Amino acid sequence: MSSGSFLKSIYRNYTCGELNINHIGKNAKLCGWVHKKRDHGGILFIDLRDHYGIVQLVFAEDQIIDDKYSDNNENIYYQYITHNNFENLISISNESILLIEGTVLARSNDTINSNIPTGYIEVRIEKFMIDSIADPLPFQVSIDDNCSEEKRLEYRFVDLRKQRLHENISLRNKVIREIREQMYCFGFNEFQTPILTASSPEGARDFVVPSRNHPGKFYALPQAPQQFKQMLMIAGFDRYFQIAPCFRDEDARADRAPGEFYQLDIEMSFVDQEDVFKIIEPLMLNIFKKYGKKQINSDNFPRITYKDALLKYGSDKPDLRNPIIIQDVTQVFAKSKFLTFSNSILNNNFVVRAVPAYSSLSKSRSFFDGMNLYAQEELGAKGLGYIIFSNDNVKGPIAKFLNDDEIAELKSITGTSIGDSLFFICDVKDNASRISGKIRDKLGEDLNLINQNEYRFCWIVDFPMYELNDGKIDFSHNPFSMPQGGINILNEANTIEKILDITAFQYDLVCNGIELSSGAIRNHKLNIMYKAFEIAGYSKDMVDNNFIGMVKALSYGAPPHGGIAPGIDRMIMLLTNELNIREVIAFPLNQRGNDLMMGAPSIIDQKHLKELNIKIIT
Repeated sequence: MSSGSFLKSIYRNYTCGELNINHIGKNAKLCGWVHKKRDHGGILFIDLRDHYGIVQLVFAEDQIIDDKYSDNNENIYYQYITHNNFENLISISNESILLIEGTVLARSNDTINSNIPTGYIEVRIEKFMIDSIADPLPFQVSIDDNCSEEKRLEYRFVDLRKQRLHENISLRNKVIREIREQMYCFGFNEFQTPILTASSPEGARDFVVPSRNHPGKFYALPQAPQQFKQMLMIAGFDRYFQIAPCFRDEDARADRAPGEFYQLDIEMSFVDQEDVFKIIEPLMLNIFKKYGKKQINSDNFPRITYKDALLKYGSDKPDLRNPIIIQDVTQVFAKSKFLTFSNSILNNNFVVRAVPAYSSLSKSRSFFDGMNLYAQEELGAKGLGYIIFSNDNVKGPIAKFLNDDEIAELKSITGTSIGDSLFFICDVKDNASRISGKIRDKLGEDLNLINQNEYRFCWIVDFPMYELNDGKIDFSHNPFSMPQGGINILNEANTIEKILDITAFQYDLVCNGIELSSGAIRNHKLNIMYKAFEIAGYSKDMVDNNFIGMVKALSYGAPPHGGIAPGIDRMIMLLTNELNIREVIAFPLNQRGNDLMMGAPSIIDQKHLKELNIKIIT
């Protein structure tokens, strides 16, 4: 049985999006929202919309009769159009619910609309019923009236009727369905993990839920099903996935929703890093080729180490559509006569990074001054040095300080030639990476070097296990990751430098400069886990108390396992080419974490607070 047969009811025998020239002459019962209407002096046109599309309805005044009709076989009261009710049809407000019955007709050649599937036909209204009248709208649905986001979120149920947003949310459904089907084909099992769980000290801030039965104690909403999915592997389920809700009390960004988000949560037993990649790569290629609006010119997912990513792209989320490669040229400037750089290298342990600007010879002085101003005002740089390779010489503020050998070496290292330019950043290593990465991004945009019609994927691998946080050793990513080198590398790390050199089997999937996913091979050995946490300042008792379930599980035979969790929201952002994550979520919070439609967060009455043993202190 076709899916269309399930859509038939007493309200309709067709949807608004399925009628075409093959239905000409047939009787159609339709229902939906009045998208817009046009009164052409005796002929009324109504665009009727439902989830499946838009169809044009038509009624001429010469069809008006003096009778009405009730279909005895149905529970819906239809009316023929009479002099008494015709005004109701003419004055019906946009977004009201209209039910009609009529005949499918061919449009005349001069009225065909080839932009929509139903554009070759129209339906002549013979009977109708106005089921629900819409109040004056807070904003228009049929046009983009630049309404504020606050108003859109307050009336999200109206906003979701707009074509672009409606298509975004519908695409989300299709993608999730496709993911499920492919994961089943890969032999994965779908399980649901708890929403009420224990708080843990890692990651972002938790959302907590007070326990009525246990005064003074709280559940936490899971930031991710991390520990539960590992326990499923320890329980022997081999391959798990879930479209998992995750909750984090963190600030919003353009690509991060406050409060909650969804991820494709995956875990696999008896695998290494490459085994995880072998699942994700075909999954992503299938989704993006099937539903994306851009091309995939290469099925290759290059592996880039974290160190190389920071050096070559100035970011651990590189946009590989940008051909610019940053190069370290510290040694070229270390003995140069450009004392501003050479003294900083010698005395302050600064590094120098070179960012090529291809085919920029024709750019005016204002272009170079603008880049320098951007670096200073937006990035906090002390300034940018630059040189320009012209036809007969080298120009720019620092060109006079460089000899021919140094110029030749810079060309060789950076792959630049006549017609190109080089921008230089001299700073401490972390700042130099950050600033050069932002300069690379801006040059890519300003010089139109980025292919906007392409998806480019890459893996970032070999993340550092630890980082300095306010001068103290802390985990840089997932604390349950396996360190590369195991227990031996941890035992040998007796200095801060050695600790910071430890890498983990952690990896990120990046597409067009957006982090789609993070994952890791897990630490499945209890002795390695204790040592890893000890280095980060956790005693054995602290680990036992904070991760009681995980510690217990690892004591009863844990297999090697690993996983990953691609973000559904960011995936849909890329597929739809949206810049704001709220455009791909049905009911998002606003940037401040408020639900303007439902009025959350809200005040709880004193009776409820007393039941929860909570007192508000202001």
